Amino acid sequence: MEVILLEHVEKLGKMGEKVSVKNGYARNYLLPQKKALRATEANMAFYEKQKAELEAHNKKLFEEASKLSDSLKGFSAVLIRQAAETGQLYGSVTIRDIASAIKEAGFNVERRQVYLEKAIKDLGVYEVKLNLHPEISQSILVNVARTDDEAAKQAKAYSAE
Repeated sequence: MEVILLEHVEKLGKMGEKVSVKNGYARNYLLPQKKALRATEANMAFYEKQKAELEAHNKKLFEEASKLSDSLKGFSAVLIRQAAETGQLYGSVTIRDIASAIKEAGFNVERRQVYLEKAIKDLGVYEVKLNLHPEISQSILVNVARTDDEAAKQAKAYSAE
């Protein structure tokens, strides 16, 4: 299916580009999220009329994301979890846990902006990527420990590396 992108979509294209995607991806994600329009003559004309407004909106989102990225530089979240003596967690730390820890610290980050390849299942300090905007990402540190004292020791050991 041919669609016109209304915003920059990572690994797909920039705003205003006409791209071909699978039908399900367009119907289930791009169109409902208002990230794209079907590539018809009427929609092309609509896009051309709305282009300046869409670019201004995208620029505003970009500026907000860059401010948030600057404020998150050097941020470290500490998550206290129960773990075995071997350091393996009894549960796991997921995207939801990380996003809620960032929100508790006063930053407006949504769950979908946190990128984690797989759930964290061991104690330690992990670098987690935040996709704040398709063009802006920021890395933060997530310190998973049993106690606050252990978290401080892990942070000190990680900074010494």
